[in-house]
Amino acid sequence: MRELPTTPGTTDTNTDTHTEADPREVPRTGEDAQVIVVGAGPAGSSAAYHLARAGVDVILLEKARFPREKVCGDGLTPRAVHQLIRMGVDVSAPGWTRSRGMRWVAGKHRVHIEWPALGRYPDFGLSRSRHDFDDILARHAVAAGARLYSGWKAERPLTDRAGRVTGVAASSDSPDVPGTVDFRAPVVVAADGASARLALALGLERDPGRQIATAARRYYRSPERSREEYLELWADLRFPDGGPYLPGYGWIFPMGDGRVNVGLGALPHRRHGKADLRATLDQWLARTPREWGLREENAEGPVRSAALPLGFNRHPLYARGLLLVGDSGGMVSPWNGEGIAQAMEAGEVAAESAALALAHPEGPRREQVLRGYPVEMNRRWGRYYRLGNTAADLVFSRAGFQPVLNRYVMGSPFLLDLLARLLTDLTDKPSRDVADHVLNTAFRLVPAPRPGRRRGRPGKR
Repeated sequence: MRELPTTPGTTDTNTDTHTEADPREVPRTGEDAQVIVVGAGPAGSSAAYHLARAGVDVILLEKARFPREKVCGDGLTPRAVHQLIRMGVDVSAPGWTRSRGMRWVAGKHRVHIEWPALGRYPDFGLSRSRHDFDDILARHAVAAGARLYSGWKAERPLTDRAGRVTGVAASSDSPDVPGTVDFRAPVVVAADGASARLALALGLERDPGRQIATAARRYYRSPERSREEYLELWADLRFPDGGPYLPGYGWIFPMGDGRVNVGLGALPHRRHGKADLRATLDQWLARTPREWGLREENAEGPVRSAALPLGFNRHPLYARGLLLVGDSGGMVSPWNGEGIAQAMEAGEVAAESAALALAHPEGPRREQVLRGYPVEMNRRWGRYYRLGNTAADLVFSRAGFQPVLNRYVMGSPFLLDLLARLLTDLTDKPSRDVADHVLNTAFRLVPAPRPGRRRGRPGKR
């Protein structure tokens, strides 16, 4: 690890506090870094961390100031834990709540599924509020050498005469910095979330053939459920007033601090459109035992909601010096709505691509390396997401999870394990057991989508 810099954005590792940039010292023009990362969520902080560890001079711009709220389920699968460990995060420190697996509820059936013991991933999950989760990741990026500028909002990409991105124009929330400031770098990583402001500014529109799910969550004081060992998922929820099954699921995730994170994630129903998630949430929680405490008087804060861009719904993932990671590239899993693990993994891949590209002088060879980023992401998730997009379109958006969580599946340990690995993308390569072999074979049979090419039927929402 290289020595900590004395530039703005370093961290005092003894007090774990940020040293923020002095807005008056920010340069107005000029090449400020080798890479600029926009957004310090899981995708951006992961990218900044791995870039800094590779010796790349990187600026991390974040429009908010930490700690800050974020709409999320706060549950982390072993795939996400794997990425945290790769970043050197101490997941045994206070504040992390471990999970043994998942509990699925469908009608009268309740089953427990342990996280698989694989060689590649840990056999436990975690819960942690996004209120300080993102702060922890940003601190790790800073400790590795990234320069963090909090309170700086990227307004638009800067481009040269050929249309190539050369940085971003950003505005500060400090009254000492009126107008915008130009931050320049030969490579920019867009980790600016579902709004995808930078991608849209370059004309990288969302693929209308891809679904966008919606999630809503709320915290409740529930000492009884707060230290549960399983992430609980309910698949038998309906639209309000006895409507069809919700094309999604509800969750109850233990936070370990006397609270639980309770929420819903759903696709638009093919016939009935979007569900009223607030009404659906109220209807569901009225079914839960009163001793769980999931009632209005125990709620902390309002119901908050957010969009979930699924299954690579924006193309291409690289264009003219700009790499898209996380929600800006539509990387939320179409199988289960998980986005943190995918964001962190994509951030690492983007960092590797940028670092390798910068080892070459400006020109065709550098561009060739950068164009390898979407190729690698497609190699990792292309078939898996293509199959998931099909399942979301043909099954989940019509009948929710009920068809796959029927009594036959719920009564078969092997099928449950197979389905759990499928939904959470937990397989070893090469295969270590029968479940791995079945899933890896199935994925190989799916035609590989071509990276950068739009797919889906125009006009379909």
